[in-house]
Amino acid sequence: MVRKEKLDSMFNAFSIVSGGNYVYVCDMKQDLSRWSKSAVDYFGLPSEYMENAQSIWNEHLHPTDREYFNESINAIFAGSDNNHTLEYRARRLDGEYVVCVCQGVVIHDDDGKPEYFCGSIKNHDSVNYIDDVTNLRSLYGFLDDLKSAFWKKQELDILMIGVEEFSRTNDIFGYTFGNRALRKLGSLLLSEFRCEGQVYRMDGTKFAVIAQKSSIQRLSEIYADLQETCAKEFYVGSDRLTLSLCAGALHLERFSVSPDTVYSCLRFALHESKGNHHGELFEFQEVVIDESRNSLTRLNEIRNSIVDECVGFELYYQPVVDAKTEEMCGAEALIRWRNNDYGLVPPFLFVPILEQDSLFPELGKWILREAMICGNRIRAKYPNFVMNVNLSYAQLERTDFVDVVLDLLKATHFPAKNLCLELTERCRLLDVKLLQNIFVRLREEGVRIALDDFGTGFSSLGVLRKLPIDCVKIDRDYVLNIQSNKEDRNTVKFISQLAEAFNAELCVEGVETAEMRDMLRKFNVTSFQGFYYSRPVPIEEFCVKYSC
Repeated sequence: MVRKEKLDSMFNAFSIVSGGNYVYVCDMKQDLSRWSKSAVDYFGLPSEYMENAQSIWNEHLHPTDREYFNESINAIFAGSDNNHTLEYRARRLDGEYVVCVCQGVVIHDDDGKPEYFCGSIKNHDSVNYIDDVTNLRSLYGFLDDLKSAFWKKQELDILMIGVEEFSRTNDIFGYTFGNRALRKLGSLLLSEFRCEGQVYRMDGTKFAVIAQKSSIQRLSEIYADLQETCAKEFYVGSDRLTLSLCAGALHLERFSVSPDTVYSCLRFALHESKGNHHGELFEFQEVVIDESRNSLTRLNEIRNSIVDECVGFELYYQPVVDAKTEEMCGAEALIRWRNNDYGLVPPFLFVPILEQDSLFPELGKWILREAMICGNRIRAKYPNFVMNVNLSYAQLERTDFVDVVLDLLKATHFPAKNLCLELTERCRLLDVKLLQNIFVRLREEGVRIALDDFGTGFSSLGVLRKLPIDCVKIDRDYVLNIQSNKEDRNTVKFISQLAEAFNAELCVEGVETAEMRDMLRKFNVTSFQGFYYSRPVPIEEFCVKYSC
């Protein structure tokens, strides 16, 4: 009776913090368990109190999931594991299976022996795993099926397909017709990939295929045929549409990463296909770092760092100097990630991929806050100091982006006039009207706007005309050979005149020698940035250099 009272006491305690999930507590010494009544009713279990609950629950699991469930529970009772997190399918009272996530932990007695196994079960029945438009499995189903493959350590080839500029179809024919087109495309994908794997409808106009017995080469061949069909022979009723597709792919053979990390890599590959490879299939290639680690596992660690309140991230600062006096007038904040296993990782190894991740705006917010805090430290000695921070399109797409910036300025007491937000080349796909609305509001508050990477694909004359730009930054590629290359000198001269015509300052990046500096001074340049003055350095080193 005493042990049953203790079982009930622990059950009540776990129920308080369960967050609405089902709760179970097992007395491991007597193999007596108590389960939530809601779970008993939902799954048709014999009673709230059960002996040998493992065997009873095992009969309610999907047959293909039982092996992994029993393996984990046996390890718990054998003392080789102290906790587990499992996802499996459980049969509810009406015979249908629902996806559940079970988390449990072992509590030891005073002698250190396992005494109770306690935990909760989250029922995902409320999540829609079937897409309403196409009747394909949805993004939720895609992520869950990835998790299942991870547990089973199944090598996979994954393909993600996107439809470019599908909004035009909706604008011309209406959303009802657009949904018919997506259903037709879903049926076509099912037909084309029926022998390769499972087809999914992802978010928006994206689809995916998880193939267990195929190859990237085979998926690429099918995709090429699909492109041809969608471009020339795609009919919805009697209406022929021309659909432009893009695709990214990934071969998965490591299982220490999360499905969300895989999803981000696929989105990156899809973005590369669309932006830089004219719709040809782009494969995300893992780079082997050493014998036991690769770029995907590193990216997974970086992504986890964002979840853990951006632990491991730090900002380096590269000074911006006045072109005439060479006095420090500002700095650009540059993100880095540091880890005991991977060392200091530069941004080009993770930012382009993480920009496709829903977590990236949180990192962007952390960067802004940290830059403002450090900027205040520098401003104490240099009141006119301007902190430059790069923006990502993932931030700019958020409807609350302006409010986030203004709230951070208020919270850190950083003056808006001392902040300069840099619009990078990767933002080129965003709608100019969206950018106008954002930057007009920020300019009204005093925030400065810089156009970074001028001379690359995004930085066109049309964009300079339409956006309120305070500073144009010339990409370093245009000045590396400025002493010997007449065309580069003419390019810099033209850009300097262009900036002056639009009342914008001109900053030249990549200044590495005194000779480059002297040559650039012949043009209407406002400021310099480059290794000649300083490499990017941590805030402490920056403050020592400039006594701030």
